[in-house]
Amino acid sequence: MTTELTLYGYWRSSAAYRVRIALELKGLAYRQEPVHLVRNGGEQHQEAYRELNPQGLLPLLVDAGNAGGEVRIAQSLAILEYLEEAFPVPALLPAEPAQRALVRSLALHIACDLHPLNNLRVLQYLEAELGVGDAARKAWYRHWVGLGLAAVEKGLEPFGGRLSLGSRPGYLEACLIPQVYNARRFDCDLSAYPRILDIAARCDALEAFRKAAPEVQPDAQ
Repeated sequence: MTTELTLYGYWRSSAAYRVRIALELKGLAYRQEPVHLVRNGGEQHQEAYRELNPQGLLPLLVDAGNAGGEVRIAQSLAILEYLEEAFPVPALLPAEPAQRALVRSLALHIACDLHPLNNLRVLQYLEAELGVGDAARKAWYRHWVGLGLAAVEKGLEPFGGRLSLGSRPGYLEACLIPQVYNARRFDCDLSAYPRILDIAARCDALEAFRKAAPEVQPDAQ
């Protein structure tokens, strides 16, 4: 099958970062189309992008090589699921159902419970609409990051110090590493999460994660 993948994203978007990691782990060729989240009021709100993705959010994956015709997929975890099904080797999820469920549970906690409270549009609303100052916004961010990562740290116990696929990372790490990146951006204290820090250090040493890192993307500023 010819891979004709285009990823609409932004260099510092956590959700787009997840997808870049997954694409790199699977060794898939893809083209990037940057969508600036701040410039001109946010390019994700403009008509041209909303025609592609009515949700007006990032990321968006377009697969022009799909056998049934071009497919457009929004939402990072839906994209990860699509990549896993359409390009199953190498797998990003464990083979055993209970392990897959555990990985998905932790990934969903990060993507649905933790990250939405701290993403750009929430922080912008706190500032612009509610008049929340910088110090209070950072306190908000660190509070929710602390609660969320504490739950992830505990949830990593069953892995026994291994990565989610034993000796290699996959779906879970694709969700976790962007959240760690953001926590570090906001100077969150991560010392209480040794399992998370160990996973982050091991992933940081891998080429797939280096190539997916925000600072090396074509639209990085």
